[in-house]
Amino acid sequence: MSIVGIGEDGLDGLSPAARAAIEAAEVVFGGARHLALAGAAVKGRAQAWPSPFERGVEMVLALRGRNVCVLASGDPFLYGVGATLARHVPAGEMRAIPAPSSYSLAASRLGWPLAEATYLTVHGRALDLVRAHLHPGRRLLVLTSDGAGPGEIARLLTESGFGGSILYVLEALGGPRERARRATAAAFDLMDVDPLNLVGIEVAAGEGARIIPLTPGLPDDLYEHDGQLTKREIRALTLAALAPRRGEVLWDIGAGAGSIGIEWMLADPSLKAVGIEERPERAARIRRNAASLGVPGLEIVEGAAPEALAGLPAPDAIFIGGGAGDAGVLDAALSTLKSGGRLVVNAVTLETEALLIAQHGSRGGELVRLSVARAAPVGGLTGWWPAMPVTQWSWVKPGGAP
Repeated sequence: MSIVGIGEDGLDGLSPAARAAIEAAEVVFGGARHLALAGAAVKGRAQAWPSPFERGVEMVLALRGRNVCVLASGDPFLYGVGATLARHVPAGEMRAIPAPSSYSLAASRLGWPLAEATYLTVHGRALDLVRAHLHPGRRLLVLTSDGAGPGEIARLLTESGFGGSILYVLEALGGPRERARRATAAAFDLMDVDPLNLVGIEVAAGEGARIIPLTPGLPDDLYEHDGQLTKREIRALTLAALAPRRGEVLWDIGAGAGSIGIEWMLADPSLKAVGIEERPERAARIRRNAASLGVPGLEIVEGAAPEALAGLPAPDAIFIGGGAGDAGVLDAALSTLKSGGRLVVNAVTLETEALLIAQHGSRGGELVRLSVARAAPVGGLTGWWPAMPVTQWSWVKPGGAP
């Protein structure tokens, strides 16, 4: 099987090897646009991708052992079909011939070192994913879904305090219809944007811009909450105890405002989290917080543990910030946690603290008392006002990697 990347310049931009792979194929798969671009070189049967896309993957796999060519946009292994097929086909059975990606073309047009830019895709994904990357001076390359995408990005930036950011709208890169235009986010007025576009952003923050820090322990005022919020200092120490690792899944039981799951996901794009919350109004609030803080993929399960835990993806880490003393909750967490997984439980009541002391005595782990005090006015002077102390038990389930 050959996987050939093709650009908007069609056959003119292909190497002799890429063109030969298309001409020799019994079946050539591709989107309607790809097949049109490569049309003169297709000697076998042209097969447009069906809907749903997964059906097309099945059709490709059914032709295993025959000479098949799959067309893709630019680099097939950058958010492309090559990455999808590689999950099913060994590398030794594939020959990939990439073309320049849209990110490479955009960087070359803008004169931006590609290694120093951040590239994202919101093609078929929530636009909120951009929010976590809005830092002054940062350069973003964002692949959109359609002609409305650049204007929607401009509105998001302006509403978030980044209206002075410069947007470069790059359309139909690499082909005869290529066009590049520039506008600020606040004054964005570009019309008739080609559906095939990428937006370069030079991020500029105005006063009061909503900048999401890179470390755990985000300011409390970034969250919408009803008082059920793991406070900033405790949250940072809790994330440190949970110790996220690439590709892992977290269960946040009794999620409250969703802060632990949100900051878990912010640590790395590969991380996933499931927030379990019994109260519908809090579940809705978690969704809003997740979107506004750039992790719209946070999964929310409305229901009470342990019943609501049934059928969820097995967790690599579990946090219980409330309800650890409820019947069956801690037992369910202990039993479902993967070997080598981390469990962290925070307690503020004496009853739950006693439970954690007992678990520490029988299972080990670490037991820590966390206390925070803030300076505040006392009459005409200043004194320390202590917050409620938190007892934290953290434990690693035996049997896995340390």
